Amino acid sequence: MSQAKPPSRTLLAPMLGGLGLLAGMLLIAEGGRWLPPDPPPVTPAQDAGVLKSASQVPVQDTRPGEPARKIAEDLIAPPPLDPSGIERIEPRPPLGELGLAPRPKTPMPRDWRETLLFGPVATSSAVFEAMGRTVAISGTIGMDPDRTCTFDNAAWPCGQRARAAFNAWLRGRALKCLLPPDADRFAIAAPCALGKQDVGAWLVSNGWALAAPTGIYGKAEAVAREARMGIFGPPQ
Repeated sequence: MSQAKPPSRTLLAPMLGGLGLLAGMLLIAEGGRWLPPDPPPVTPAQDAGVLKSASQVPVQDTRPGEPARKIAEDLIAPPPLDPSGIERIEPRPPLGELGLAPRPKTPMPRDWRETLLFGPVATSSAVFEAMGRTVAISGTIGMDPDRTCTFDNAAWPCGQRARAAFNAWLRGRALKCLLPPDADRFAIAAPCALGKQDVGAWLVSNGWALAAPTGIYGKAEAVAREARMGIFGPPQ
């Protein structure tokens, strides 16, 4: 007896495809039952009623310039002030000298120029002669050569010692001073420098000259007095 042959693959594929198509059609038909019904169309009369009801909703006016509504005014409002009870007092002094504005510098005339003076010789503790000119260091008060100072009841010729100290520091080196064009006609007070060192600052800080009341070396003199430098110290 001969055995029955199984269906070939060419016949099985169309059969499965047909079953799948039939199952999809059944699912679509059943799914239509669960969809919600379409809403009824809105008539023009109903549309106008909806717009009318929306226009009747109150709208808050937020235009600028309108006063705000006050809430708990007695709790958050500032207390009333009596101007007659306010007293103006003087401002407190600064905590230090750093807070003070510096004094404005006096502008020098435009025709003054920096001039090199060679071979300076001190005639007092803050005055020198060079190249036929006599220059006093501005911002300082020099000591006369015949002046004497007293330290611990001991007198000593501080004026001569101050002039000698100035000459020893100069050593004939050139000074750069800010001078007018006709400074050779008369003695003049001018700022000078030896290299990058301010001459007035050196004299006052070492105690060989006093600071002028309107000068810029007041602090330097205070330091020299505290340290007993130069004329403020013992005989030298």
